Amino acid sequence: MTDIIYTLEGGTYFNITNKCPCNCAFCIRSKGDAVGEAKRLWFDKEPSFDEIKNAIDSYDFSRVETAVFCGYGEPTNAFDNLIKTAKYVKNIKPDIKLRLNTNGLSDLINGRPTAKEICGVIDIISVSLNETDSEKYDKITRNIFPGKAFDAMLKFTADCVKEGNEVRMTVVDVIPKEEIEKSRKICEGLGAKFIVRSFERGR
Repeated sequence: MTDIIYTLEGGTYFNITNKCPCNCAFCIRSKGDAVGEAKRLWFDKEPSFDEIKNAIDSYDFSRVETAVFCGYGEPTNAFDNLIKTAKYVKNIKPDIKLRLNTNGLSDLINGRPTAKEICGVIDIISVSLNETDSEKYDKITRNIFPGKAFDAMLKFTADCVKEGNEVRMTVVDVIPKEEIEKSRKICEGLGAKFIVRSFERGR
């Protein structure tokens, strides 16, 4: 059975979809069928909200301070379930912090601006920057929106910053140090916090 909720290094994660517009060269999905304490993160069929709700009802959130939408897909590819799930969890545990790990391509995926609605239910937005220009970004992410994705990701990030949420931008430590520093400047220019993720740790 596929895990909808799983833990990794003590953190709680929501795996609500396997769909993603990218096929990143460094994606942890290429390393195995699961991470952390999950047994399997690949779905035979995309989960319904009722299935996600049942997983939430069966999970002990009493000691969970922060939960993350991540998993083996881009959460905004399941936009309605993302919003519904966030609202449902907040109703159960109002003081919980919810974080979205995203490629920042939600506006392209859903065909409309989405930052305001996401920021209304998610506390922390973590956007994968990955590279420093459109050409390099397309090459490493192998996304389905070539020539458009990089600028859309930057705009989505800026829109989230304007909403007043905590916004982070991340890169994976597989790119050269000079590119990491260029990424830092892009991030800081948008008003977001910069984080370098470890490929080996899968976070």
